[in-house]
Amino acid sequence: MTLFEAALLGIVQGVFMFVPVSSTAHLVLTQHFLIAQGSQMPPPESAQMILFDLIVHVGTLVSIIVVFRKTLTQFLGGSLVAAREIALERRASPQARFLIWLWAMGLLSVFVTGVMGLTFRDMFERVFANPAIIPATLATTGVLLWLTDRLKPRRYGLKDLGIGMALTIGFAQGLALIPGISRSGMTIIAALFVGLKRKRAAEYSFLIAFPTILAATLVQGIKVFRGDEPTRIDWMATSVGFVVAAVVGTVALQIVLKLLYRSRLKYFSFYLWGLALLVGFGVVEWGK
Repeated sequence: MTLFEAALLGIVQGVFMFVPVSSTAHLVLTQHFLIAQGSQMPPPESAQMILFDLIVHVGTLVSIIVVFRKTLTQFLGGSLVAAREIALERRASPQARFLIWLWAMGLLSVFVTGVMGLTFRDMFERVFANPAIIPATLATTGVLLWLTDRLKPRRYGLKDLGIGMALTIGFAQGLALIPGISRSGMTIIAALFVGLKRKRAAEYSFLIAFPTILAATLVQGIKVFRGDEPTRIDWMATSVGFVVAAVVGTVALQIVLKLLYRSRLKYFSFYLWGLALLVGFGVVEWGK
């Protein structure tokens, strides 16, 4: 993989990580396009490229830290205070109890996603190389985004988050392992459908992104390095993709949040439906 190709894939990841149209699908489409043009990079379904995709996903976690730095600082600072209160066997304050509960619900969502990933990983990897599934998953995401903009104002905050809501969001995030389904899109959609306010839906979606993406990267990394054949990782190209994804993702996230808060996610529906048609009729190739 050349540095130009790595930077291009980083741009694709940075833009589409937060635009709810599946960054994984767009990464794979771009990779197949580059391979068709003569690139020597491994195929998208290979362990090496899946690991590259996950590492540039980690790069976009930097974008979340930058954009949500105030919220994350308050959350982590409050969590440390809550842990200290428990350690000293003092009665936890209402704020401390809320943060402990939020940690528990977030981990529950991630646990559900993890179980789905480990259980259906082989099936997902087979689907990952199947071009026939992409038009349907892209179109389905478009329909769901359209419906979210038609929802009445949501009334629940993170303090109202319950076990059923956390399970639902975790399940939705697990479905995003299927190519063409957006992780951020599915978690935000699920959070809105269970009643979370738009801002809180975004915060929860990106909060559970951290453990989910880091765990997936760790699992895939172990799989690559324990493989039967030695795998060569181009760390220079991977680093370029990581940095570019972080920078581009910061700008993209700020734009998406403005559209989300104003109930304008349906704009992405038209894009997804158009892309589904192009892929379905072979104008844009998913794979050979």
